[in-house]
Amino acid sequence: MIRAIVFDFDGLILDTEEPIYRSWLEVYQAHGEELPFERWIQIVGSTTAGFHPQHHLEERLGRPLPQEVLDRRVGRRTEMILANAVLPGVIQHLDAAREMGLRLGVASSSTGDWVRGHLVRLGILDRFDCLRCRDDVAHAKPEPDLYVAVLDCLGVAAPEAVAIEDSPNGVTAAKRAGMRCVAIPNSITERLDLSQADLVLTSLAQISLVQLLERLTGLP
Repeated sequence: MIRAIVFDFDGLILDTEEPIYRSWLEVYQAHGEELPFERWIQIVGSTTAGFHPQHHLEERLGRPLPQEVLDRRVGRRTEMILANAVLPGVIQHLDAAREMGLRLGVASSSTGDWVRGHLVRLGILDRFDCLRCRDDVAHAKPEPDLYVAVLDCLGVAAPEAVAIEDSPNGVTAAKRAGMRCVAIPNSITERLDLSQADLVLTSLAQISLVQLLERLTGLP
């Protein structure tokens, strides 16, 4: 029996990944450099990868980036993110989970301030029973620490919970924690390998929560 649903945040509840990527892409292009996508995707859904776009660009340029350039990037990123609404299907699944008496959690490799701030702005923070972010654990995704922490907080066992993710790092973390996992790729992660997930959908809006759980529980 499924007793809990645990959501990733960036790229799953809110499209933050495309704006962050685009804002860095604009900075690189303004300096006549290319942002290597194959390096960028290493950090999607994780904070443990060695690639850092600012450091990489500064190494390419041979000098530090002026603070005003970084401030403009942050401003542009924020502007694009604030223009986005909750991704399709998320609210419907939160409502359905409540009606079914399921517990709800968030497991994110971003900081707590970042995630809570956006959930408050979107008016959905109180929908979740538990929130665990990279500040709360020793290791972010793809390690299982975040999911293990959320499961402990919710008081459910791994086989009783479903993770909903958008990146290979997130899927790996959920599977390492012993959970079933649904992958919903976004515009950044749709080119990546999500085959470790138990189920891959194009959008949460394409299926009801009841149908999703039925498909998952029917798998070996």
